Amino acid sequence: MVGRTVSHYRILDRLGGGGMGVVYRAEDLRLGRQVALKFLSADLARDPQALDRFRREARAASALNHPHICTIYDIDNAEGESFIAMELLEGQTLKERLQGRPLPTAEIVALGLQLADALEAAHAKGIIHRDLKPANVFITTRGIAKLLDFGLAKLAVEPHAASEAATAAGEWVTGAGAALGTVGYMSPEQIRGEMLDARTDLFSLGVVLYEMTTGTAPFRGATSGTVLSEILTKGPVAPVRLNPEVPPELERIVSKLLEKDREVRYQSAKDLRVDLTRLKRERESGRVAASGVAAAPHTPSLAVLPFANLSANKENEYFSDGLAEDIIDALTQVPGLRVMARTSAFAFRGKDADVREIGARLNVEHILEGSVRRAGNRLRVTAQLVKASDGFHLWSERYDRELDDVFAVQDGIARAIVEKLRVRLVGPAGAPLVKRPTDNLEAYQLYLKGRYLWAHRYSVGLEPALKCLAHAVELAPDFPAALAGLADCYTTTGIFSLAPIGDMLPKARAAAERALALDDTCAEAHHALGALHLFLDWNWPVIERELTRALELNPALPISRVYYALGLAEMGRTDEALREAEQAVSFDPLSAFVAYVAGGVCYWLGLNQRAVDEAQRAADLDPHMVLSSYLRALALSAVGRHEEAIETAQCGVTQSGRSATMVTVLAAVLGAAGEDRDARALLDELLVRRQREYVADGLLAIALAAVGDWDATLTAMERAAAERGGSYPWLLAIRVFDPIRRDPRFTKILETIGYTGTSAILLGHAV
Repeated sequence: MVGRTVSHYRILDRLGGGGMGVVYRAEDLRLGRQVALKFLSADLARDPQALDRFRREARAASALNHPHICTIYDIDNAEGESFIAMELLEGQTLKERLQGRPLPTAEIVALGLQLADALEAAHAKGIIHRDLKPANVFITTRGIAKLLDFGLAKLAVEPHAASEAATAAGEWVTGAGAALGTVGYMSPEQIRGEMLDARTDLFSLGVVLYEMTTGTAPFRGATSGTVLSEILTKGPVAPVRLNPEVPPELERIVSKLLEKDREVRYQSAKDLRVDLTRLKRERESGRVAASGVAAAPHTPSLAVLPFANLSANKENEYFSDGLAEDIIDALTQVPGLRVMARTSAFAFRGKDADVREIGARLNVEHILEGSVRRAGNRLRVTAQLVKASDGFHLWSERYDRELDDVFAVQDGIARAIVEKLRVRLVGPAGAPLVKRPTDNLEAYQLYLKGRYLWAHRYSVGLEPALKCLAHAVELAPDFPAALAGLADCYTTTGIFSLAPIGDMLPKARAAAERALALDDTCAEAHHALGALHLFLDWNWPVIERELTRALELNPALPISRVYYALGLAEMGRTDEALREAEQAVSFDPLSAFVAYVAGGVCYWLGLNQRAVDEAQRAADLDPHMVLSSYLRALALSAVGRHEEAIETAQCGVTQSGRSATMVTVLAAVLGAAGEDRDARALLDELLVRRQREYVADGLLAIALAAVGDWDATLTAMERAAAERGGSYPWLLAIRVFDPIRRDPRFTKILETIGYTGTSAILLGHAV
C-alpha cells in the first residue's frame, strides 16, 4: 500500500494493525495535512457484519467532536477497499505505556479525568463504547488521552441484537445473544448479554484504572471462562496490596467503578469526573480529604542510574556500576524513601532517554546520575540529583579523593540525597549510610567486578563471576557480601545442572552460613541461604524464614520477593504467590530475570498463557537470556501451541550453544507434539554426551519422559532425588511428567525430597 494514492490520500507508511485491519500514515492531497487511514482487512471486507461495524465506528466517532476522542474526518471506498480517514496521533497506546507497571498517581488521575470527560460526551449523545481497554486509549506525546475504536459502539437505547456476532480478534460471544467486548474488560451485565447502558463503560474504565494503579488486571485466569467467572463472582485484590503508593481515595474510586451491581456503581461519567477532580485538587493543595481523613503522606521516590565510566580503561565500568549499586543499597535502607531496583534503573544504560521518560517509565520523581573517572588510586566522582518531571537540578557535587575514601564518597552522596528529599533518618546520629564492607580494597574491587559479571552472566557465563568472588573471599574471608555472592554462584551452577549438586550444595551452604555468622543483618546472605534451600535443599520452613528475613532487611530486593513467590507456589499458596510475584515485578519492572521467575510462578500454578506472556516480556527485556526460551517453550507446549513451542526451543538450543538443558526442553516439546522420532534422537544425543560430560539425571528424566519410557524416567528421577539434583521440585512441575504423577514411585520421590506442599499441579490434581 505504501506509495499508492487512494482517493485523495497518498499513503506514506504503515503505522500498525489490529483485529479489524491496518492503519497507515497518509497525506490528504486536498487539504495538505497528514492523516491516519484505517483500512478494513481483505477478509473482513467481504463480511457484511464486519463492514457494518466498520461503518458504525466512523458514524459513532464522527458524531463526537471532543478533545479526548480521536477525530474522524471521512469514510470512503476506493477500488473496492473501505477505509476511515482520522486524526493522526503521535505517541503510544495506554497498553504500550503500561507494560505491566503501575503509573504515577498524578498521571492516573489526569488520564482518568480525560477519559471520564470523553465518556461523558459520548454518553450524552446516547453512544456507549462497549470496548474500553488500554489498547483503545491513545496517549499523545503531550500526555493527552484519546479514546479510539468505536467499532462496538451502540446507541444506548438499542437492545442487544440476538443475531449480532463478534468479528474482530479479541471479542467474546456468549450464548444465543452476543455479548461483545474484550475478555477481562467486560462488565457483568455485558457478559450476561443484558441490555446495556452507560454504566457498562464505567465498569470497563474501572478495570483500566485498576491496571494503571497496580500494573496488573483485576480479573485473571488461565482461560477466558475463568476470567469471565471472576468478573461475575469475585472481587479483585485491593490495589493498595499490590502498590502501597495508592492513595485511599483513588482506591475507593476504583472499587466503586468495579461494583458488580450497576445500581451501586457510579451512575454517570460526570459523577466520576467530580470525584477525580476533587482528588486532583486535594493532592495538589495537600488539604484534608472531604471524609475528614488526611491524605496519605507523600513518599519520595528515586532511581539511581548507572554512573558513567569516564576512565581511560573502559573495563572500569564494573567499578562505576558498583559505586552506584552501593548507593542504591544504602538508600533502600532509608525509611520513607522508595528506591527503584538496580536492574530497572540500569536498563537505560547507553540509551538516549530523557529524564522525563525515565521518570515516567520507572514511576519515580527523582533521578540520580553521575560519573566516575579513575586514574590509579585517584578518583573523581560527580553526582547530580534532578527532578524527573522537568530535569531541574536539585543538587550536584564533585568529589576528588583517594580510592581508600570511596565509601566516604558514597556516604556523602547518599546523605545529600536524603537531605534534599527531606527524608528523616532513624538510628544513631552520625551513623554512616554506606558501611565499609571490608578493609581490603583489592577484595572490594574483586567483589564489585564479580557482582558486575554476575549481572551479565547470561552473556559471559557464570565462571568469570565465580572466580572473582572466590578470589575476593580468599583475600577477605570476613567479607559477608562477597560470601553471599559466592553462595549464589554455587547455587546457580547447581540449578542449571552445570556441575553435580553434590559438589555445589555444600559450598553454597558453607558460604551463606559463614556470611550470616559474620553479619546477621546482611539481606543478601539471608537471600542466598533461602535460594539454595529453594532450589537445592528443599527445606520449606527455612525457605520462608530466610527469604522473608531478607525482605525485612531490604524490602526492595525483587529477586528475594520473586523467589519467595515461587516458594509459595510450590507450597500451594496460590494467592500469596501471585501477589508476591506481582509486587516483585512492580519493584523491578524492567528486569528480565524477575519477569522470567514471575512467569515460572504462573507456569507452576497452571496459568500457562500468563507464563507465555511473562517469558516473552523477559525475552523482550533481555534477548540474551536463554531462560526465557526455556520457559516460553514449555508454556507454549502446555497451551497446545506446539509449532511455536518447538521453534522457541530450537532457538534456545542454538542461542545456548546446544546446552543440555535446552536440548532437554526441545525433546520435551517435541514429545508433547507427537514428534517421537525427533525426541528420541535428542535423548540419544544426551546419552552419548553423558559419557563425556555432566548431564544431570533430572534432565535425562525429562528426555526419557518425552519418549514415554516411564520406567526409565522414574529410575532417573529417583537417582536425581537421592543425589539432590535436578532443581526439584521445579523440575517436577514440567507437564511431561503428567502421565505418572499418580504412580506410587512418583509419590515416593515427593517424600524423598521432603515435599509437604499442596500444589495441585505437583500432586496431579489439576492434570
